[in-house]
Amino acid sequence: MRWRVLGRSVRGAAHVRSGAPNQDAIDWLTTGEGPPLVVAIADGHGSAKSFRSERGARLAVDAVLAECAALTHAPPAEALPSAIKRMAEEHLPRLLVRRWTTAVDEALAAEPFTPAELEALERKEGASARAQIEKDPRLAYGATVLATVVAPHFLFHLQLGDGDILCVSERGEVTRPIGRDPRHLGNQTTSLCSPAAEREVRIAFQTRSSPTPALILLATDGYANSFRDDAAFLQVGPDLLALLREEGVDSVEQALEGWLTDASASGSGDDITLGLLCRLDGLAAGPGAPA
Repeated sequence: MRWRVLGRSVRGAAHVRSGAPNQDAIDWLTTGEGPPLVVAIADGHGSAKSFRSERGARLAVDAVLAECAALTHAPPAEALPSAIKRMAEEHLPRLLVRRWTTAVDEALAAEPFTPAELEALERKEGASARAQIEKDPRLAYGATVLATVVAPHFLFHLQLGDGDILCVSERGEVTRPIGRDPRHLGNQTTSLCSPAAEREVRIAFQTRSSPTPALILLATDGYANSFRDDAAFLQVGPDLLALLREEGVDSVEQALEGWLTDASASGSGDDITLGLLCRLDGLAAGPGAPA
């Protein structure tokens, strides 16, 4: 199977107005057009206490890419899908959180909080917020993370916190491999900086004996929040599949940044990051595919 990865991250309209940075991050690992491939996105928290969250998001993407890549390159004796599934479910959450917290601690050791950062936080949120950060400095780097791994004989998805992963079949049917967490209301979300964060990581594993999606979307919550309701957001899946078939992958890639910028401006105002994993034979095989 041949795959193509597309992705863009745009600074939210509200962040442009306020001068805040883009607190999202995206990156991927590929080997040409074939698996294995790993795509990861992260969303740094927008609260005043998470004043270094754009750095935390970047560290989150780096951590999940490294740990997921290690799984896809497991020794032959450990590479059976059943063994990978067990490692992903039982060990990957702990390894991911440990890698992220270690990276955050190293970043803090290299660049401790400045008096200006702490004084700005105290002005915004009060002395108790400053005390909380001084007690648990990883809060300043808080972020959520999503990832999808495609290997020759399996694929799996990982999620910690809010955001969305959508799988689109060749017929345009949309599913969420990991359901929404009812605790994610408003600005509330689980996070890499949460206590016992490894317990909050959710994984959905699929062997290649099941139908492989034609398209997989990973999006930070700023995208879904730009639509009037969840049904309108889910329609993005089949709409993008149709556009990829009609206009081609290169055309969609060139248009992504403008689409996401417009979505933020007319919708959530938040940063928006979107990653697309396109199975090229799936784009050519489905209904409505161009000749």
